[in-house]
Amino acid sequence: MKTTHKTDTIRFTVKGQVVIPRWLRKEFEIEEGTRALVYQEADAIVLKPITTQHIKNLRGSLKGSGVLKALMDDRKREREL
Repeated sequence: MKTTHKTDTIRFTVKGQVVIPRWLRKEFEIEEGTRALVYQEADAIVLKPITTQHIKNLRGSLKGSGVLKALMDDRKREREL
């Protein structure tokens, strides 16, 4: 994915919907049915598509953080209830 400084102006519909410009959909490989994370960062709305490339980039990101052990401990406690 290349970094670009191209910008576009969009409009919100009555329901708050927007159309992502074609050049951005193509750049981020957004297809029909693609999900996205939406969150606030300072004074900006961030829309982050969850594509197969995004999921591949996450692989190994939790390695060594103890998340798996915590999950297994939680499951063990649930079985004991």
